[in-house]
Amino acid sequence: MTQAAVPDIRARVGEVLLKNPVMSASGTFGYGLEFTPFYDISLLGAIIVKGLSLEPTAGNAPPRIVETSAGMLNAIGLQNIGVERFVAEVAPRLADAGAAYAANIYGRTIEEYESVARRLSGVPSLIAIELNASCPNVKEGGIAFGSTPEGLYGLTRRVRAATGKPLWVKLSPNVGDIGAVARAAEEAGADAVTLINTIVGMAVDHRKRKPVLSNVTGGLSGPAIKPVALRMVWEACRSVKIPVIGIGGIQSAEDALEFLLVGAAAVQVGTANFRNPNACVEIVEGIRNFFIREKIARVDDYRGRLVL
Repeated sequence: MTQAAVPDIRARVGEVLLKNPVMSASGTFGYGLEFTPFYDISLLGAIIVKGLSLEPTAGNAPPRIVETSAGMLNAIGLQNIGVERFVAEVAPRLADAGAAYAANIYGRTIEEYESVARRLSGVPSLIAIELNASCPNVKEGGIAFGSTPEGLYGLTRRVRAATGKPLWVKLSPNVGDIGAVARAAEEAGADAVTLINTIVGMAVDHRKRKPVLSNVTGGLSGPAIKPVALRMVWEACRSVKIPVIGIGGIQSAEDALEFLLVGAAAVQVGTANFRNPNACVEIVEGIRNFFIREKIARVDDYRGRLVL
């Protein structure tokens, strides 16, 4: 391409073609509409709305967010308005805004996951369903669905049968072998895997001698987890044939490019949105400018080109 040429930064995640590889991460961008005062949300590759459950959920009692030296801990408890209200009130407004969007879903039982997936399947403008596999299965003593390949396989297979929408499975990093877990999702019919979710951590107040979060533990996100996320995305890309979406500590275009370089088909930006509401759209522009400077014509000319 010539220096003046505009690069093609579209990204493909299975059958889903995104206008660029940058998406907002679930739980960090509300339902997307909250960011319309800052910029045109249709500029993003996609918005992943906060996790949806079968019924509205109040979440955990405060305090449920605490800043760390390189990120944040959260124990929101997946507060949301429920799938019915989302379909009736939010989905039409996202469609009117021209935004591509996917819905992150969760449940306490496999049956709840199936019900949410079925309800969302009838929303024409929804591009994909992202399965949050880090939730505890109440029928199995609270063990997270995604903590073992067997548990993840069973959940993914059932939800795959419940929906015709593209299914992306969001993986927990709190496992021994991320490659084995990613392969389980692939074998069960996932169209893509997204990783990583937050890392379990905690904070304490040494003066009060108490945990800072009401839930005691929470999910660590932000720059602190980026090296772990990058390594796990690299391992997943080497373990599965389906697309891998990279998440974890992405603050800048340079960070996003690193994930693309190790093989990610696209990325999601999370904690950076709390610090800078314009983070996602600035990262899109940064990737485009890098491709122009380096005379890279399209994403696939760069993606997965790490030299070992």
